[in-house]
Amino acid sequence: MAPFIVLAVVTVLARVLGRLTGLAWLDSWPRAVAVGLAAMFALTASAHFVEPRRAALIAMVPPSLPNAPALVTLTGVLELAGAVGLLIPATSRLAAACLFALLLGMFPANIRAARADLGIKSMPLPARTVLQGLFLAACALVALR
Repeated sequence: MAPFIVLAVVTVLARVLGRLTGLAWLDSWPRAVAVGLAAMFALTASAHFVEPRRAALIAMVPPSLPNAPALVTLTGVLELAGAVGLLIPATSRLAAACLFALLLGMFPANIRAARADLGIKSMPLPARTVLQGLFLAACALVALR
């Protein structure tokens, strides 16, 4: 739930800041959402490198995939790169599209974790699915603006 709260709060703050200061880069909701997504992905990426969350993420990786620790590190790096890309106007749309694909690619691990009660136990599968849909919609908003 923390990623959603970060996304929502930072998005609203960015949009308010844009309105109050006239910052051109924050002149629309899609751009404010890009800032919110960047904060969210920076937060979620941190879990890929810091224990005990790292071990929980490794446990979520389907056993059919090789080298779970390396995959967790790779996805953390990709989330960080995407967060930075979201903050650069010239790359924000591409970063959002790539993060959309990354979220889709990682969702089977969330399904497995919810069904097997593994990894980060934040919420049941129906709630995870709705939340994932919101994250995908936010990425799509930025990518397609």
